[in-house]
Amino acid sequence: MNSEIYKNIKNYKHMKRITLLINCNDRKGIIASITSYIQQQNGNIVYIDQHVDREDEMFFMRLECEFSKEIFSIEGFRKDFSETIAEKFEMNWHLYNSDLKPKMALFVSKYEHCLYDILSRYSSDELEVDIPLIISNHPDLEHVAKSFNIPFYYINVTKETKEEAEDLQLRLLKEHQIDFIVLARYMQILSSKLIEDYTNQIINIHHSFLPAFPGAKPYHSAFKRGVKIIGATSHYVTEDLDEGPIIEQDITRVSHTNTIKDFILKGKDLEKIVLSRAIKLHTKHKVMVFKNKTVVFI
Repeated sequence: MNSEIYKNIKNYKHMKRITLLINCNDRKGIIASITSYIQQQNGNIVYIDQHVDREDEMFFMRLECEFSKEIFSIEGFRKDFSETIAEKFEMNWHLYNSDLKPKMALFVSKYEHCLYDILSRYSSDELEVDIPLIISNHPDLEHVAKSFNIPFYYINVTKETKEEAEDLQLRLLKEHQIDFIVLARYMQILSSKLIEDYTNQIINIHHSFLPAFPGAKPYHSAFKRGVKIIGATSHYVTEDLDEGPIIEQDITRVSHTNTIKDFILKGKDLEKIVLSRAIKLHTKHKVMVFKNKTVVFI
């Protein structure tokens, strides 16, 4: 192996990488102050991107930087950055340790295509997450969870038991220290209790290009209208049904030669792709929410 390459690999193993997400009112000097501060702390910036929303005069930034593990303290950096930079610019900011994989819970019902896709990507190390548990309001997909050696919890949800069921769900989420939730075609409306505990941390996949055809049979409605494209939308869950901040969307073309079955199969493929993209964007801390919209850094 080339000695210079070996040296770089060796050095990389001794580096601590963090990600910063920042937003605040736009003003002069923000970027210069942040980059100068990182340099003063003997850090190396490996990624930086920013966006200014001219309508609201808001500044957004995503930054990845590395420090020597031997001398770097995340808590020390967090405290000093807050006092030196964040307070000065009145920032909303988050720091993420790249060494830690976020813990993701999956909520499912009877549809299996998104679940299989996520677990397959997880098994092949495509998704940088841990999945401590799968929760379902039906027992049908327990065999899928078993095949991937992931604990499965069947919690029946009815009108009469909904509050009790969500209390149990929350207890399981806290016990497993879950960071975020993915609704992989979970066919239940979540209450404010769960949403408030995981604000902008619950990802849903919607089987259409929002806003579009509502109801239980969107593909049938689209088919009757003779649409030329169908789509899928992944978004964060809010109390306003299917109106949360959009993370990712995609479409595919259809025509008069396609059947309803074709629509459904094409739609399922889109749902899997769009949901997996949304999960990757979220786990890599590339999404920032502001006023029910998202800034997504690619």
